Amino acid sequence: MMNLAQLRARLEQSFSPLACECLVDGEHSLTVKLYHPGSGQVDLVISGLKLDALRTPEAVAALVDELRYELQSNTLRASRDPDLA
Repeated sequence: MMNLAQLRARLEQSFSPLACECLVDGEHSLTVKLYHPGSGQVDLVISGLKLDALRTPEAVAALVDELRYELQSNTLRASRDPDLA
C-alpha cells in the first residue's frame, strides 16, 4: 500500500508544475488539492476519496486519470466563462 507521502509525490509528479496537498480526515477520507505553489491559486479540490481504495499502483493511476479529467473540465469551463477564471 502506498503511504500518504508517496501518494502526494506521485500526484505532484503527475501534475507538475502544480503542487499537491493531501489531507486525511478521521474517517480515512482523502481530500486532494492541486494548486500553483507561487500564487496559491487552487485549480482543483476533490474530497471524499476512500483512502483504502488507493492501495495499488493501478488504483492511483486511475485517480490520476480522474483528476486530469476534472482539471481539464475546470479549465474548459473557465475558458468559456470569464467569471470563473
